[in-house]
Amino acid sequence: MRVVSAELIELDLPLVAPFATSFGVERRRRVLLAALTTADGLTGWSECVAAREPRYSSETVETVRGTIVEHLLPALARSREPTPAKFDRAVGWIRGHRMARATIEMALWDLTAQRRRISLARVLGGRRDRVEVGVSVGLHPTTTALLRSIEQYQQAGYGRVKLKVRPGRDEGPVRAVRRSFPDLRIWVDANQAYPASAVKRISHWLRRYAVEIVEQPFAAGALTAHARLARTGAARVALDESVEDRTGFEEARHLGALGALNVKPGRVGGLGPARTIAGAARRSRIPAWVGGMLETGIGRAHNVALASTAPFTLPADLSASDRYFADDIVEPPFALGPGSTLRVPSGVGLGVAIEWRELRRHVRRRRTYTIAP
Repeated sequence: MRVVSAELIELDLPLVAPFATSFGVERRRRVLLAALTTADGLTGWSECVAAREPRYSSETVETVRGTIVEHLLPALARSREPTPAKFDRAVGWIRGHRMARATIEMALWDLTAQRRRISLARVLGGRRDRVEVGVSVGLHPTTTALLRSIEQYQQAGYGRVKLKVRPGRDEGPVRAVRRSFPDLRIWVDANQAYPASAVKRISHWLRRYAVEIVEQPFAAGALTAHARLARTGAARVALDESVEDRTGFEEARHLGALGALNVKPGRVGGLGPARTIAGAARRSRIPAWVGGMLETGIGRAHNVALASTAPFTLPADLSASDRYFADDIVEPPFALGPGSTLRVPSGVGLGVAIEWRELRRHVRRRRTYTIAP
């Protein structure tokens, strides 16, 4: 499976509605796609999850592009049979840059599935033909607007919502949601917005309004603060940004800071590293789910395939395509089904086809690189 070329395609896609978190507001999604082509004509696709600005992560679309061109493609050129595992070992000397590494690693997984003529889910060991999902709800300008959005998501069939919160935009909105939807499964996600001193105040409203999971309330390195919050028993404490690899997982688990885990393959280095972390969580009886980062159908196909595997038991943050985009760049788009679920594609590789007309409509930059042996 010698890779002979790599195409990097940058898109600029409008979101159906602004998505606000403690990091800021996104109205458009700058997307970097990678397409690796082999000597025998197969093409594997992946999607970079980095944003245009270094708010959620130190990586950006531009840093990922530079790392791929300067370091990762040369690593592919030196390997005659670049399986995902071999590639991961070959670039293990690179510090950080996990989003860049994931962009190439995940395309190699697609190629691996295509070479074996089976679905990506089967290659990964998927056990489900549908995966349960929930919806992430960004910060809203008013409580009325927030409640209206949640009502629409409930009517669409979503069974769990994850509310973005930050200091000053937390207890009031959560109280309103709980009173309006008394039986709703509520998670909250702060994206590191709170100081470590806020443990007592947070625990009060988490318990009072029956919040099931609170995700990453404190800075990535503030594991002791997460552990203190976990000991209150107010809600299950989940980590996202704090866990980048198996070592980070073990440290958080040892400190008692980890009650649940959000695994984003595009953030931790790819599907292989994501499986390693999720496997450790399963052995430790820590529930996990697959997180999303406003991906198009290409990234969503990777994530849904991973979510079909055994370690993931909580509803994934992988809502339907129309949650973020009026027109997705794959066919068929992902649609919400019975029981708040998405279908796991069963076709070869990703199991979805590129919608070329829609993709070309949003191209911002496109370049092909020859990979010489």
